[in-house]
Amino acid sequence: MTKQTIIHIAIVVRDYDEAIEFYTEKLHFSLVEDTYQPAQDKRWVVVSPPNSNGTTLLLAKASKPEQEPFIGNQTGGRVFLFLNTDDFWRDYNEMLSKGIKFIRPPKEESYGLVAVFEDLYGNLWDLLEVNENHPLYSRGD
Repeated sequence: MTKQTIIHIAIVVRDYDEAIEFYTEKLHFSLVEDTYQPAQDKRWVVVSPPNSNGTTLLLAKASKPEQEPFIGNQTGGRVFLFLNTDDFWRDYNEMLSKGIKFIRPPKEESYGLVAVFEDLYGNLWDLLEVNENHPLYSRGD
């Protein structure tokens, strides 16, 4: 039986260091790896949500002019990433205090609490606290 998992999702960024600062200081992500790759003259930069053992983000600096228009618009304005939390109001209020822009206010849905925020480039994220009895719920096991 085949078992596969998605381990990284690449997100196109303008600058490695400004992206690392946003994710680690504003969202409390951990910097998992930051390794220079001389053969390609780029860095392999991976960040992860706090206490997560799931999918990580690969911060991929735009390396060609054709990639630059996609910084902040990787999915044509749709919500791109979904950050599940164990305490919606704690994280929502802290994110507001750190200047993170929410473009849709908190709303109670059948699956739980949700609000939409922008990252430093304008990519849209859902901040979620999924109800434990909903099929979307995952403890990260």
